[in-house]
Amino acid sequence: MKKQRLYFLIGFTLLAGTVPQLANAQVITALQIDDVVQRTRSTFDVPGIAVAIVKDGKVIHAKGYGVRSLKTKEKVDEHTLFGIASNSKAFTAAALGMLMDEGKLNWDDKVIDYIPEFRLYNAYVTEAFTIRDLLTHRSGLGLGAGDLMFWPDSSTFTMKDVIHNLRYLKPVSGFRTKYDYDNLLYMVAGEVIERVSGQSWEAFIEERIMKPLQMTRSAGTYSRLTDKVNVIDAHAPVNGTVQVISRDRFRFGNSAGGINSSVADMSKWVIAQLNGGKYGANLNNQLFSEKVQADMWSPQTIQPVSPTPTPPYMTHFAAYGLGWGLSDVKGYKQVSHTGGLAGMVTQVTLLPELRLGIIVFTNQQSGAAFSAVTNTIKDSYLGLPPTDWVKVYSDRVKKSQDEANKITKETWDTIEKQQRSNIAKVDGSIYSGIYRDNWFGDVEISQKAGKLWFHALRSPKLTGELFFYKNNTFIVKWNNRSFDADAYVTFQPDETMKPASINMKPISPLTDFSFDFQDLDLKRVKQ
Repeated sequence: MKKQRLYFLIGFTLLAGTVPQLANAQVITALQIDDVVQRTRSTFDVPGIAVAIVKDGKVIHAKGYGVRSLKTKEKVDEHTLFGIASNSKAFTAAALGMLMDEGKLNWDDKVIDYIPEFRLYNAYVTEAFTIRDLLTHRSGLGLGAGDLMFWPDSSTFTMKDVIHNLRYLKPVSGFRTKYDYDNLLYMVAGEVIERVSGQSWEAFIEERIMKPLQMTRSAGTYSRLTDKVNVIDAHAPVNGTVQVISRDRFRFGNSAGGINSSVADMSKWVIAQLNGGKYGANLNNQLFSEKVQADMWSPQTIQPVSPTPTPPYMTHFAAYGLGWGLSDVKGYKQVSHTGGLAGMVTQVTLLPELRLGIIVFTNQQSGAAFSAVTNTIKDSYLGLPPTDWVKVYSDRVKKSQDEANKITKETWDTIEKQQRSNIAKVDGSIYSGIYRDNWFGDVEISQKAGKLWFHALRSPKLTGELFFYKNNTFIVKWNNRSFDADAYVTFQPDETMKPASINMKPISPLTDFSFDFQDLDLKRVKQ
């Protein structure tokens, strides 16, 4: 879910480090917001951004900037719909909390009591795993483990497959000992909601949350939008140029990231959050109880922070709650989350003690963009001396991108050198065959017109040519160049020195973590 989408972006925002500060602080004006957003769009090459600010129960700023699509050039406004991606997770946590308010479940109920076929990597973890564990990224599985079952979209996997295949994913840490962001378990949480409520997750969210809050343009997934006129296109750099790319259209798992909404509609959700679940003209209605909100905003899984708090936020702790990231910034509690899909990333930030909410949606996959806008607005309300966050993040992006480009360039330079010297001429038939992973299914390695190809049979977008690199290692260059996820493909020989299995890992350190190639264990089953 895109370009080190969540784990990296949350850390990137919280652990700001030492930054250059400007003149004395004051609450930001509308013109200053316009200026920072336009600078952000220009610096990070983002076609469109929408921003909303909620303060003291009211929307004080809601505006669109730039264009929905580089193709149509139509303008973004406060009602333009974006995929909010993993900001959907807070809705999933709230929905479970609502069912708890109704006495239908508890956070610490066992998942197998609701989904008897649920299995993880060992019997103890399976038996002990609770609904709370589904929401807190502490399962023991690695970052983004199993995401290739839905990412990129157009795979043939189903929710039934995901539940079954979880048992094949290998842990990287002890159960409940370490934070590693996941998506699949939030999908399972959505399945719990469906089995308890008798409604699909999408219908529950739309009828029980969006309708009461009058989020009239929003829906649980793109396909359920009733009006697709004012909707963004996804954008990403392709061979160095930002352009429109295909929209993710997931068939299942929307409880992890499926909602489409606007900053105008999301402001209503933020106001309800800041009002302890209350909504309506006189706050006479209750979406979820204050106890449920306290649970969602309480630390569940500790996240690492710098041992020495650094300016400007002097953050001492960070944790994940239930559907929200938590930290302290300049002595105030911060409740936030990011989200990312191919070609769009979003951020929602709450400072409950200031009754402040900041929403930033973008139609390009630059987390630095939403971070620069959010931090600029936030600092003005915290009374901090202004920081040029656009420059700070621009410098950091350039540094990390330069480092990644160096790695990928060295790899392709090696391949080109070998091709010129004919070293790269290998007998592809040696490697051809079907290789199977227990949870991902079959990958076909085949020779066509003298070229070696990689094709994931259950994820057809993962198709690309294989280029000889070194020894038994090739590079797969995906046909879809917006992925930015080319990977090493290493063939492991058996005792007869014939290729028997495949290990994979991304080349670039900036590859989105949902391309979890390193979790594959592909065994040759057919030559």
